[in-house]
Amino acid sequence: MLQFSLIRRMFIKNFDIMQRENEVLFVAKADVERLWELYLDSIPPQHNPVYRKRREYDCSSCRHFFRTMGGVVAIRNQEVISVWDYETDSDIWNQVLRTLSAYVKEQVKEHGIADVFLSGMKEVGHDHDMDLDESGDPIFWEHFFVNLPDKYICFGGKERLSSELARLRDRKTVFKRSLDELTLNAVDMVLELVNQGSLYKGDEYRHMLEEFRKHKVAYMSLDMEKQELYAWEKGAKLPDSIAKIRNTSIGTLLEDVTSNMDLDQAVRRYESVVAPQNYKRSKPVFTQRMLQEAQDTITRLGYLDSLERRYANADDISVNNILFCNRDTARRVQGVGDIFFALAKDVKPEPGRFSRIEEISIEDFIDRVLPTATEVEAFLEARHIPNMVSLIAPVNKDSKTMFKWNNNFSWAYSGNVTDSMLKQNVQKAGGKVDGVLRFSIQWNDGSEWNRNDEDAHCMEPDGNEIYYAKPHNKKTDGVLDVDIRYPVEGKAAVENITWPDKRKMLPGAYEFFVKTFQARGGRGGFRAEIEFDGQIHSFDYALNTKGQAIVPVAKVTLSPDGIFSIKEHLPASTSKREIWGIQTQEFVPVSVICYSPNYWDDQNGIGNKHYFFMLKDCVNPELPNAFYNEFLNSELYPDHRKVLEALSSKMHVQKCEDQLSGLGFSSTMRNELVVKVKGNTERTLKIKF
Repeated sequence: MLQFSLIRRMFIKNFDIMQRENEVLFVAKADVERLWELYLDSIPPQHNPVYRKRREYDCSSCRHFFRTMGGVVAIRNQEVISVWDYETDSDIWNQVLRTLSAYVKEQVKEHGIADVFLSGMKEVGHDHDMDLDESGDPIFWEHFFVNLPDKYICFGGKERLSSELARLRDRKTVFKRSLDELTLNAVDMVLELVNQGSLYKGDEYRHMLEEFRKHKVAYMSLDMEKQELYAWEKGAKLPDSIAKIRNTSIGTLLEDVTSNMDLDQAVRRYESVVAPQNYKRSKPVFTQRMLQEAQDTITRLGYLDSLERRYANADDISVNNILFCNRDTARRVQGVGDIFFALAKDVKPEPGRFSRIEEISIEDFIDRVLPTATEVEAFLEARHIPNMVSLIAPVNKDSKTMFKWNNNFSWAYSGNVTDSMLKQNVQKAGGKVDGVLRFSIQWNDGSEWNRNDEDAHCMEPDGNEIYYAKPHNKKTDGVLDVDIRYPVEGKAAVENITWPDKRKMLPGAYEFFVKTFQARGGRGGFRAEIEFDGQIHSFDYALNTKGQAIVPVAKVTLSPDGIFSIKEHLPASTSKREIWGIQTQEFVPVSVICYSPNYWDDQNGIGNKHYFFMLKDCVNPELPNAFYNEFLNSELYPDHRKVLEALSSKMHVQKCEDQLSGLGFSSTMRNELVVKVKGNTERTLKIKF
């Protein structure tokens, strides 16, 4: 007689082995009703006779058990192990088990895995019950039955179980999409950025990236069927940080790199999520592999000698490409003899003298004024700082040009302007310094520890006062964004009020003053700055302040037509800032005037035209890129865009004596420059660009 206890007892034993060897089990996408019918049909009829109305082994308790447990499988090294993969001492039961196991595995192969195995009940099935035979004697019936370990149970009801199963399915889906879509090349590139310290908070993601890389390599070695099993097997066990790496900030970076987004742009997108607003990347974004690719590409194309760049000087350029040069420079320019240039005394007029000077377009200035000019001086203003530019030449003059035009010269505008120390300290404290109007104060910057609590105040035209208790006026968008109450010894204390948009400001007077909220014996007073229209007005108050003392600084008036003016209450000076070795608010001799290299030798239409006014003794202290991608010719760009961008950020321009640096103005942007021109007469002109 066929003994049911054999298959039941061995099922319990086998499941115990499976649960100890597998932290996670799964459920096949199988038709459990079909599985139940296979079970009944696999038992020979003589061993499964009809009892009353149903076959002997056709019971509702075991049928329910099959619905829950019949499709359970383990996945080990991408191989499927069915819950029916065991043997008994009965050949008949063994044949039944083989039939059930084969069906479940076939369903996995054809349709895949449905879910991670979880149950809302501790007990599945029913251990036994009793019935009466026809003579009234008791009969004991055993059923398929198992006690589940807690790791396979989801307590909290059907909704909780459904939610947890959905969460696990989602984790597997995201993990597989990450493995399918994120390239190994992208992972390696981001890891390289992390290892060389070029990625903000990169160390926090190193382990995550390294672990994901291991899974990516293993996954790539499998066929599609086993890749699906791998995603279920590993995805169910991994922490969300790795299984769902695609949904993290580092995952966004991996996606962007995978999609061939410009590397610097991809890193900026990543930093916009994880980095604070005032974060500034300390290193350019490039990798060693990218540099090696650049070297191979550049060498193959014959541009290796063109890479080394230096600041250009007067010895480099031809007279054919110069619109004007002064006497000292003329002796060095290629093709110019010993030409006599009249000399004039230096004149340093005040800005107010330029209110009624003659205006002239840049085209008329070049055509009508420069041909007879012997000396030109430019009045350098603070607002010209973004216009600072340098002409750049190849170290090897005979090298092949990399650019769209017919020479190997390029240019670089200022990208690292030095501001006042007070302004820099405000930036370090998290304040904004790029508004249309700024009021900043600083104290505790002397040798003694000034513990006073000084407060910056502004009374706006409508009577609203911006200060620590009311730091933001939504109407004008004026905001106090730095408020320091307790100065730190040895560190300057600052406060800052700024307005970002003139259009939101109210016409009228803005009264700025400093109030000592609490005097703690501090000595040395304070400094203040008011900035608008590119000029900084500086104030020093040297007296020691007392508690609740109010010191008026200045009144700035905004006219209805948007013009700022200032009336000082403290002695003030319009700041003269040293930029690239020369002073602002002064006339500076112009050594050379020329077009940008893309318009030399009568070239036209190769990008925007720029007008360069190179200034005497102007020295660029920055480290501009050796070249820029938008300059490169079609042989190099855009096919090699990423490696060349990395290379240009790695190689910097070499210093040289008498460099050609000064002011540059684009033909596409409005601007103006006051110049003093000497020839037969002396004229002061305002050039309009």
